Amino acid sequence: MTMKIYIAKEKHPGENRTAMVPENAAKLVKRGAEVIIESGVGNACGYSDADYTAAGATVAGNNQTALSSADMVLRLRKPPVDEIGRLKQGSVHISFLDPFNESELIQKLAAQKISAISMEMIPRITRAQKMDALTSQANLAGYVAVILAADYLNRIFPMMTTAAGTIMSAKVFIIGAGVAGLQAIATAKRLGANIDAFDTRPVVAEQVQSLGAKFVKIDLGETGQTKDGYAKALTDEQIAKQREGIKKLCAMADVVITTAQVFGKKAPIIITADVVAGMKKGSVIIDLPIESGGNVEGSVFNQVVEKNGVKIIGLANLPGRVPVPASKVYSTNLLSLIEEFWSKEEKKFVLKLDDEIIKGCLMTHDGQICSQAVKK
Repeated sequence: MTMKIYIAKEKHPGENRTAMVPENAAKLVKRGAEVIIESGVGNACGYSDADYTAAGATVAGNNQTALSSADMVLRLRKPPVDEIGRLKQGSVHISFLDPFNESELIQKLAAQKISAISMEMIPRITRAQKMDALTSQANLAGYVAVILAADYLNRIFPMMTTAAGTIMSAKVFIIGAGVAGLQAIATAKRLGANIDAFDTRPVVAEQVQSLGAKFVKIDLGETGQTKDGYAKALTDEQIAKQREGIKKLCAMADVVITTAQVFGKKAPIIITADVVAGMKKGSVIIDLPIESGGNVEGSVFNQVVEKNGVKIIGLANLPGRVPVPASKVYSTNLLSLIEEFWSKEEKKFVLKLDDEIIKGCLMTHDGQICSQAVKK
């Protein structure tokens, strides 16, 4: 029997990305899948329904019927809770799920006997790199953060020598040198900024320096990273030392970009109100992890606020501001995951429960919550 794969339109307000672009839908069709799209699924990225039908997909005449008959449902964001009861029991659902903060959602997926795969939980191993959607989206978020900063800043990034004198380059301070932070460094460097960067993991110093930034050392004692490459949570004493060291650099910066997150937890407050008060008037802070609570005291979700002449940018969903490349890479992440477990003989996705990748990202299966991390 042909496997039905349904591509649902994103329902989250302001979400312009799509889970599947036409060229990748065509690859699924070529493998023998029946690909069904919700009408308008790619409109925000400039993809018409006709682009998908040309790729071999069909447009759902009735979305409720398509949803309830699909063997696999693909999305970018987590599904609306009221749609879970309409999913076909035993089907596979793949999207970001925010499993550590969405216990009701996970429980409902389990109750409906959905095999729910969370794209946040793809293990960071070599074989799964092409499926790593967190990395693909964070990369674009780092780029957008710098472009936003340049837009809101009251001066230019590069140094310019003119007949009327020399304009000095802007000073940019980037906190966190993960994927988003490193891309922010690279983008700010292209724009001609003078860049300092800090991370609790000394192991990233070489990467920071290779991109043309100065790596700032703040003695926090023993720090490091998890086996998956994420920064370990700091103690209260380490956080206090970090804030004190960061305060001096923020006071000299024209732009501060914060990217610090602790996987599965609320983002730590790194820039307090007194740090903001000590910054130059006209300077800009980009609070990149605002969707997980933010790093900046006083930042407001999805808003731009001004404190003591400092603009604090708490705009959410930065990858969604460049939806075409963001959708393309996310779609490729999904395609890579599906292809990894696609049976050519059966022409369907086979859930290999003993596989390292599936063990890491499968949240619910056969009526149970099967992720030990989420259970804890």
